[in-house]
Amino acid sequence: MAPTRRHQEGLLARVNFPLYTLQMLTSRHVLVGGGGGSSNTGVANGFEIFELSHDGERFVAEEVVRHETGPSVVMNCASHNNGRHTFLLAGQESHCQLYNVKMEILDPESGDNVIKSNDVGNDSGVRQRSKKSSVSDSEDTQEAKEKVDGNSNSYKRLKFLIKPSDSIQTDFSQEEPLQRVVRIGRSGKLMATGGTDGHVRLWQFPSLKKKIDIAAHSKEIDDLDISPNEKSVVSVAKDGMAVIWSTDSGKKVQELTWTVPEGSKYLYKRCRFGMVEGDVNKNRLFVLTNPVGRPGKLKAFLQLWLPEDGSLKKAVPCNESLSALAVSDDGRFVAVGTMFSGSVSVYIAFSLQRALHVQDAHSMFVTGLEFLPVASGGPPITSSAEAAVVSISVDNRVCVHSLAFRSTLPFWLVIILIIVTLFCAFLLCSVLGI
Repeated sequence: MAPTRRHQEGLLARVNFPLYTLQMLTSRHVLVGGGGGSSNTGVANGFEIFELSHDGERFVAEEVVRHETGPSVVMNCASHNNGRHTFLLAGQESHCQLYNVKMEILDPESGDNVIKSNDVGNDSGVRQRSKKSSVSDSEDTQEAKEKVDGNSNSYKRLKFLIKPSDSIQTDFSQEEPLQRVVRIGRSGKLMATGGTDGHVRLWQFPSLKKKIDIAAHSKEIDDLDISPNEKSVVSVAKDGMAVIWSTDSGKKVQELTWTVPEGSKYLYKRCRFGMVEGDVNKNRLFVLTNPVGRPGKLKAFLQLWLPEDGSLKKAVPCNESLSALAVSDDGRFVAVGTMFSGSVSVYIAFSLQRALHVQDAHSMFVTGLEFLPVASGGPPITSSAEAAVVSISVDNRVCVHSLAFRSTLPFWLVIILIIVTLFCAFLLCSVLGI
């Protein structure tokens, strides 16, 4: 696929297969995965990695590598960089495939020669072209020079080498085993999977040795997430339950319950933890709930829960069913994608006040959302946005949506307003004789 630039608002790139999952590999590289399945449709299965940059006016995407997975569609994925090695996990039917991702820094002048061929951490920059590299001992010892893009961002050009490693079965449903979700903890030592058999399985990572098997739900799991401190994991399923489990014992810690509108039924759809003020021990829990049946008559909800006691703190209604959820790595923003209109909205995390709405961002339902990293994963892409979220859909499109910095009143104006308010209050009290 040729390098792709954004030609209309929001559009980053198009691929030639439906998209179901995405993951930020570095602060500048996004992986998108999907496919047409095992049937003989002629639609490929696999994933692509795009480099993101900002040219001073808008975000730009360029393809850096494409990896096809044969008959297995990529429905979910997760990644982790431990500073030396980058790991990628991809759900392929009943199994979870582990990939070792090696990043090589290329000569910014020629674009061909490898300067450093050791594993590159997340603090590296970006840019890579899929040309063959010639490696020599002298080149390995050269210093990596930095390039500067149109927005004065310095970065390094990278080449990705993807090598399949271990593959393990993570779902054991007798009818149709399928891994629905995989997540990796912040430390890179814990992995969680869930699928159609309703079990939440915890694994040691990257050894993929099973740690705990939790018979969590009676029906298939829709989503799960690991808390930032890795002491708990939350799961939601089609049995209508949302439960927080201990990662040490596998026992139930909290079950989320709320009072639904009379005469209606709701199912939890997505769940994500978010940090408060960057503290891994202070967490919020965000959950999407959709009404069952009666489309258009009942509202869906974005909910904010306190995981410590399982209490519902806030809930905001949405006009249509919700399909995707993401939380920024600094915990400040939450993004949701819709089922029917393909719209994307961004909310302020602590208040659930909507700060951005992009109507009809996609022509079909949103299958995945990821914020561009700002607090981790290396130097962020400098732009005029306070936050930016990438969205994908089965319409084969990769889009980005920017939240402009919200205007605030100058400090001096705030002081004047306070003085005027106090003066008016004093006059009012004098008139009333108070």
